[in-house]
This record gives sequence, C-alpha cells and structure tokens, in this order.
Amino acid sequence: MVYKILLPTDGSEASKRAGEYAISESELSGAEIIVLHVIDMDYLKSLPQSDLQEKLEEEMREEGKKAVAKFKERLEKEKCQGSCKNINLRTMIRKGKPEDVILKTAEEEGVDQIIMGKSGKHGLERFIMGSTTERVVRKAKIPVNIIS
Repeated sequence: MVYKILLPTDGSEASKRAGEYAISESELSGAEIIVLHVIDMDYLKSLPQSDLQEKLEEEMREEGKKAVAKFKERLEKEKCQGSCKNINLRTMIRKGKPEDVILKTAEEEGVDQIIMGKSGKHGLERFIMGSTTERVVRKAKIPVNIIS
C-alpha cells in the first residue's frame, strides 16, 4: 500500500503530467503527496561574494515557493476541479544537488513511492531520461514511476 508519494517538480510539462498521475494514484490509495522543489545552488559557489550568493539564494527560494504554490494550485484546479477532498498535498523546498535531496527527502519522510517526470528536453534527447531522473532511479530503494 502506498501511504506517501514524493513528487519532485521543476515546473516542466513532464512534472505537471507526473503531478496529474500522482493525484490519480492518491485518489485510489489515499496517499499523502509531498511536492518537492529543489534549489540547485552548486553553480553559485563559484561566486566570490558571499553576500551575492545569499541574495541569489533567497531570490531562488522565493521563486521556488511561488512555483510550488502555483504547481499545487494548478494540479488542484485541473485534476480535482478545485477541490481535492481526499488528497493531502504538502509542499517542501530544499536546496542541494537535486538527486541527493530527492533521495534524502524520500528516506527522511518515509516515502513509499517517487513519481517524477522524464526529462523535458526536445529532439533526440526526449527519448532519454534526464540525468537527475536517471540517477534517482538507479539509487532509489523504493519504487520510482517515471512519467513522460
């Protein structure tokens, strides 16, 4: 039985489709959905000014909060016609390397399943999973559903 679903989102169309699938899964099982947005700050570490790093991190956190709230609202409106009565959606924003944060969050929260979108790239790459998705699949100790 699935009690908790982790739904990592980057705001892409693939994430949206994964969210719709998670809602359907939750409607059947009654599972809680944790919507996770990861702020990847690795590239900012090369900036010499720590105050600039902090300012950019705060801006990215605020943008992440808005994106997750909008994502949750869109899922509820489109999939549940504005009311997900039996679905408990919780949002979370964390920073770090995305695959590490996803796996750590799944373990800390006692998640039973991860549902995430496949890479949102175009062309030939659309047939291949994104690198974060691939690393999560390889390292996860729980089922991972990839939604394209």
